[in-house]
Amino acid sequence: MNIKSFLNLVEIRTKVASVIPFLLGTFYAIYRFDTFNVKNAIIMFSSMIIFDMTTTAINNYMDYSKAIKKEGYGYETHNAIVSHNLNPKVVRVTIFIMLIIATALGLLLVKNTNIIVLFIGAVSFVIGIAYSFGPIPISRTPFGEIFSGLAMGFIITFLTIYIHVFNAGILSISFNELSSISINFNIIELINIFLISLCPIMGISNIMLANNICDIEDDIENKRYTLPIYIGKENALKLFKFLYYIGFIAIVIGVLVGALPTISIVTLLVLKLVQGNINKFNKLQTKKDTFILAVKNFVITNLVYSLTILSGVLLQLISNS
Repeated sequence: MNIKSFLNLVEIRTKVASVIPFLLGTFYAIYRFDTFNVKNAIIMFSSMIIFDMTTTAINNYMDYSKAIKKEGYGYETHNAIVSHNLNPKVVRVTIFIMLIIATALGLLLVKNTNIIVLFIGAVSFVIGIAYSFGPIPISRTPFGEIFSGLAMGFIITFLTIYIHVFNAGILSISFNELSSISINFNIIELINIFLISLCPIMGISNIMLANNICDIEDDIENKRYTLPIYIGKENALKLFKFLYYIGFIAIVIGVLVGALPTISIVTLLVLKLVQGNINKFNKLQTKKDTFILAVKNFVITNLVYSLTILSGVLLQLISNS
């Protein structure tokens, strides 16, 4: 396996779906809590990217091993194991090595923070593995959109914020001598974090939804009973549209309640571009031609959104100087 085939196996081009929530969480931690831990950020980023690559490789391996239909765009071109003629044994070893590295980095992050990171990290690892692996992977069920959106849109954003403010009282667990557990949390800050995460949650869910809409016929043949198969293409396309609107509404609410800087309202300017891509996808749904529109919508919206929070940080610095 050479570098090119490895990067295709892990679909390195899709890692933007992890990087942008990481940037969002980082900028929000600085804006809201005026703190940034460089060491924790580097460890978190490394573990996150490697684990994301691991789950993608597992997904490609499972698609390769479980495929019933062995021709067509999704199998011959999209799956790196087939297109690069990779040895399945080498792929398995690669997956195992990446998983060990990601886990080790995750444990190092726990050592630097607290047990909350262990619990949430463990949940994300379980979701990531179960998403593609097991007797019934999540990606082959109607729940793929929910789990992918929450795991990447919320958990990555939350953990990225939390590693900087783990000792600020947002969420903590303590054990006393009487063998009882005490959980303390700041409900307002937790609600704020969930609110500001809704835009990436919806965008990532829509990447999964668009993928499944494009693959309806092949998925039926390969016995992948995804959400569009259950609710029908017509309703899936309506859902695709409304999820974006929820993300934009969440930003407006975030500004109104003071969780986000006022300048974040600028994100609404990309709504016209997003709507244009929605209209194009409604007319044609194919992996080759229009699936990329869901990725573009996610990147356009959430990158601008993240940069508005960074702008809020800069405006704070100017006003305080």
